[in-house]
Amino acid sequence: MKAVVFSRYGPPEVLHIQEAAKPTPKDHEILIRVRAATVTAGDCEIRRFQVPLLFWIPIRIYMGVLRPRIRILGQEAAGEVESVGGSVTSFKPGDRVFAITDARFGAHAEYVCLPDTAAAAMKPVNMTYEEAACVPVGGLNALYFLRKARIRSGGKVLVHGASGSIGTFAVQLAKYFGAHVTGVCGPSNQNLVKSLGADRVIDYTREDFTRNGETYDVIFDTLGKTSFSRSIRSLKKNGFYLLAAPDLGHTVRGVWTTLMGRRRVILSWARYGTEDLIFLKELIEAGKLTSVIDRRYPLERIVEAHRYVEKGHKKGNVAISPL
Repeated sequence: MKAVVFSRYGPPEVLHIQEAAKPTPKDHEILIRVRAATVTAGDCEIRRFQVPLLFWIPIRIYMGVLRPRIRILGQEAAGEVESVGGSVTSFKPGDRVFAITDARFGAHAEYVCLPDTAAAAMKPVNMTYEEAACVPVGGLNALYFLRKARIRSGGKVLVHGASGSIGTFAVQLAKYFGAHVTGVCGPSNQNLVKSLGADRVIDYTREDFTRNGETYDVIFDTLGKTSFSRSIRSLKKNGFYLLAAPDLGHTVRGVWTTLMGRRRVILSWARYGTEDLIFLKELIEAGKLTSVIDRRYPLERIVEAHRYVEKGHKKGNVAISPL
């Protein structure tokens, strides 16, 4: 099969296309013929191995100390089930699915094997493969953190990085849960964030939300770029500060703040399952949720796709198709 591989950590140019062995599903696995995938910020971080200091050692051991042990990246996929292991009952050949490969990676190839316990579900009927492939990472992370914050109808939620892959889903989900949503993004993305349902949009180049006197029930920093102390002061009592990309400093201060104060910091890695992906699928089919695709690249331009994502200015998602 055709796959994008890398044999050393480094810039986008370490990626190249080559023939790789087609995987064979084990007893509890499904084999997916990948029709579309994405390039995420996580793919870029692993490729160059620039990860938070707190997780550097365990991730390096897992991925490979001297060189990558997992050589095919890609965390999101949509395609058809080609075959299943003998003990699999949840899927059958021909099923159109979307899935998150998570730490297994492997979606930047023509085929990927996943255990039947992975977060995988039937593709929304009203989405293309490309659109569906853009849902799992952003959608599942946004859903996990917002549920942790126990959002109530009428609550005030601010999403920092509202035009990114997690942020675009966070805005839509927060509105679905009945919140008043403020999105923070750059000037060129304001119309996009408004179109996703934000009640108010702040241009971070013109206004600092932590200095305007407003307070919120939930502040969701999807990028790890907000001021910790000022964000905490911008929370209401018993408010939640959600950090999808915490560094070591955020982690230490977050634990201390939660233990000692009346405001709670949520910064654990997201945990999710198939039932969460099915929940997102149902919202999509009901017209309550959509994915945002900034750019589409063929597999042969994977290096260019990584370069673009690495700049940190993408709107929503970058899709890789067709595979």
